[in-house]
Amino acid sequence: MENTITDFDHKSEYTKLNLGPTHPATHGIFQNILTMDGEIIVDAEQTCGYIHRAFEKIAEHRPFYQITPLTDRLNYCSSPINNMGWHMTVEKLLGVQTPKRVDYMRVIIMELARISDHLICNSVIGVDVGALTGFTYVFQWREKIYDIFEEICGARLTTNIGRIGGLERDFSPACIQKIREFLKEFPAILREFTNLLERNRIFMDRTIGVGGISAERALNYGFTGPNLRATGVDYDVRAMNPYCSYNDFDFIIPVGINGDTYDRFMVRQQEMWESHKIITQALENLPEGKYFAEVPQFFLPPKEEVYNNMEALIWHFKIVMGEADVPVGEVYHSVEGGNGELGFYLVSDGGRAAYRLHFRRPSFIYYQAYTEMIKGSTLSDAIVTMSSMNVIAGELDA
Repeated sequence: MENTITDFDHKSEYTKLNLGPTHPATHGIFQNILTMDGEIIVDAEQTCGYIHRAFEKIAEHRPFYQITPLTDRLNYCSSPINNMGWHMTVEKLLGVQTPKRVDYMRVIIMELARISDHLICNSVIGVDVGALTGFTYVFQWREKIYDIFEEICGARLTTNIGRIGGLERDFSPACIQKIREFLKEFPAILREFTNLLERNRIFMDRTIGVGGISAERALNYGFTGPNLRATGVDYDVRAMNPYCSYNDFDFIIPVGINGDTYDRFMVRQQEMWESHKIITQALENLPEGKYFAEVPQFFLPPKEEVYNNMEALIWHFKIVMGEADVPVGEVYHSVEGGNGELGFYLVSDGGRAAYRLHFRRPSFIYYQAYTEMIKGSTLSDAIVTMSSMNVIAGELDA
């Protein structure tokens, strides 16, 4: 008699695995409840909201200047972009036109922050496939960018950089020198980092075809930034809806093909070259003029005046405490953040604080696709997929 294999309920063999919220490889406070068939992920359910900060509601009870430190703590890997985006949103409500010098200075700061963000993301992808060397190497250059931020505003990670209407001070000669040194030395470092991983057989095997998503599905989820461009969609806020004089600069929008981990890595690598190009153009053509717009009701007076002039001290107090009314209005402004379109939806009823405020956090939007992107893959693939998405915990629970 021919032997037959009796079919049985294979689901009884499934196991549940908690990936996070305290697992070091999740790079943040994320919980993913994985349904595993051996090493293969059959299903997953992600959870966000462990931080419980309620930033949007806190911001609605704060004067506009006291909201800037909250934006620092969204994507803290490139916090100056968040700061600038918020200031430009308020300027849009106030109808403020910033001088060209302010625009160019902001562009330099934001593109330095973008390089810093991409260095962290791409080097961590290397760590998650076993290549620690690249991370320890490029981390030194992230620190050099933070040295520049420290020269500009005195802070490094959570910068609170800039002001509504401009910047708190002009670039110092030491700051200009640090930027020039970075522009001169960084290309060789980036080239070496690229050579370390781009054609590395182990890295390619671990990333090509892993965590892929189609352009159609990415658009349906609301993807933006490098994660969307890796699928072949050339959407970039800097080019599609230029702000801060980005239309003055010559740069391209790198795109991928397959939307997988390798393409996300390569898009960010190319974007760092483009950011270097933009910074070089901005520094070489930095306009003369003031580093702030003429909005005395909202632009903080210089510290020297505050320390020595009673009127300046009074205005400093009134501005920080939010004692100037803003116009009634409803505005949305977005910038190209380090990991996608960062938007601010601001509703004003004419009072001294926002009536309603919503942060469009790119991480919160594309993290919803994580379950779909890791189904059918192994646990080790799920780790590197999360890294390549550049999910920042600070953006999930605002």
